Amino acid sequence: MDKKLYVAYGSNLNLPQMANRCPTAKLVGASELKGFKLLFRGGHGSAVATVEPSKDSKVPVLIWEITATDEKALDRYEGYPFLYRKENVKVKLNGRNVKAMAYIMNEGKALGQPSMYYYSVIYDGYKAQNFDIETLRTALEDSVERAGTTNDRED
Repeated sequence: MDKKLYVAYGSNLNLPQMANRCPTAKLVGASELKGFKLLFRGGHGSAVATVEPSKDSKVPVLIWEITATDEKALDRYEGYPFLYRKENVKVKLNGRNVKAMAYIMNEGKALGQPSMYYYSVIYDGYKAQNFDIETLRTALEDSVERAGTTNDRED
């Protein structure tokens, strides 16, 4: 069975949720996605997590080994290919650089605020992994503050 590496940075950091969604996925490590920042896009009250290039930023991630069945389940959950696209990203795993697939939101969605439930699912994942909560708080603040501006892109 073909397996591939998948990088989670949002609600799939939540281990119980991921176990329910992809029962055969195996957690293989934690890392950082360097050169990206975390944001929420999709409108006020319904925004979801994405990552966007940002030179001096990094986002904590979990690396999963997934099967084709897991990937199909993730495709459905992530709204692939309509909401998210798949991109290969480089992360460090056990001291070496590896390529892994990440879901990154397609262009055109406005910045916004996630639901309290969705945010709390990600927050629980951050806490369980001892990730820096400040990354998540900053993503929320940036997304909400910049949601009101006409040009919400920051390079």
